[in-house]
Amino acid sequence: MQGQTLSLNLSHPESANRPRVVIVGAGFGGMAAARALRGHAAEVTLIDRTNHHLFQPLLYQVATAALSPSDIATATRVLMRGGSNLRVLMAEVAGVDVRARSVLLRDGHRLPYDYLLLATGSASSFFGQDNWREHTLVLKTIDDALAIRARLLEAFEEAEQSADDTEIRRLLTFAIVGGGPTGVELAGTIAELARATLARDFSRIDPRDTRVVLCEAGERLLSGFDPALSTYAAEALTSMGVEVRTGTAVEAIDANGLVLGSERIDARAVLWCAGTEARPAAGWLGIDEARNGAVSVRSDCSVPGHPNVFAIGDVASFETGEGQPLPALAPVAKQQGTYVGKLLAARIAGRREPGAFRYRDYGTMAVIGRSRAAAQFGRLRLTGFLAWLVWSLIHLMLLVDFRSRLVVYVNWAWAWFTYGRGARLLTGSTTSDARQPPLRNPESREADDEWRPQPNFE
Repeated sequence: MQGQTLSLNLSHPESANRPRVVIVGAGFGGMAAARALRGHAAEVTLIDRTNHHLFQPLLYQVATAALSPSDIATATRVLMRGGSNLRVLMAEVAGVDVRARSVLLRDGHRLPYDYLLLATGSASSFFGQDNWREHTLVLKTIDDALAIRARLLEAFEEAEQSADDTEIRRLLTFAIVGGGPTGVELAGTIAELARATLARDFSRIDPRDTRVVLCEAGERLLSGFDPALSTYAAEALTSMGVEVRTGTAVEAIDANGLVLGSERIDARAVLWCAGTEARPAAGWLGIDEARNGAVSVRSDCSVPGHPNVFAIGDVASFETGEGQPLPALAPVAKQQGTYVGKLLAARIAGRREPGAFRYRDYGTMAVIGRSRAAAQFGRLRLTGFLAWLVWSLIHLMLLVDFRSRLVVYVNWAWAWFTYGRGARLLTGSTTSDARQPPLRNPESREADDEWRPQPNFE
């Protein structure tokens, strides 16, 4: 009935007295927590807006036609098989009622909990310039990756049909804002896509004339890496034809390109990889936001004042005692998810709980292109083919199922030997339609917000 809020009970009758654990977000952190609670005396409900777990570190390869979405995403229910105490719910969370201990769903239902774990990930941040959002493409979800792939491939198709040299130059120009790992990986793969994969596929244009501009406001790329690795990344990208611009901030972005410092760059697409902000979990809890909208947490990842509520991954601000919170990386979310899962299992069983959470940094890597990567493991620094080989092996092993590992391995092997990419189809779901402004007339382009998919939990 209208105006009423319904309680949603997913528990089996025989387990009605078990503690209810609700996990919001089926990314690395939420999945790790659910697996750590598998088989324990708790009713665990995993909520996500999508029905799949996404291996986000390889999302840029979907955006650049190297992989298909199914290669890096697996249905959440498949991954949760075998857990009699685990439930999966595809739903959108609208808020949290901490007094009533219930999660509010967009459809009006309430999901009661005894323990709540927020693992909702992050969204792109435009540092107060939200008007730039309508003129850029971000990379957070499969829909984002497919939108980028369509924009890239359509640009070459349009250029092939154009007789205007100025327009062709604009169509074959792509600007990437943000020199972190995602920006570096996108710049390198777009350059390879144009100069190797597509080089012989067109009769009127030469894809090797493609201009890729990587813009970083800081003084160097990969600011979280050793400076020597930053230098290597910049030199490797430059040798691939990428224009690396550091130390200059973006001043404006519009439908036809951007302004970098005092320089105007007309571009077919501007890809935004410059910043992130946490999902609105702090607002749900009615507490003050930490940096980037995150939730400040205690040493056990619980929210101050709410000992039965936990936040992990990108949505959490976990201070290490060194003045900086833990970075927004998949290993952080995964380790925190496993930790909180074990903590709750111990608390529910009445056993001794683990001590404070400690993050173990096993290293950082970024791939730059074919046989080129940068990696640091403690004091060890690797570059070139060896770093690329280590990066490939580690990412293959981190994929969640055997099928994904096999398919990705075959695709990578094929691409390495042939420079080919097998996911270069343009379909009705990704090409221009009523939701997307016409590609032929950039002056009449409408706001992308009318068709842009809303962010998903990661």
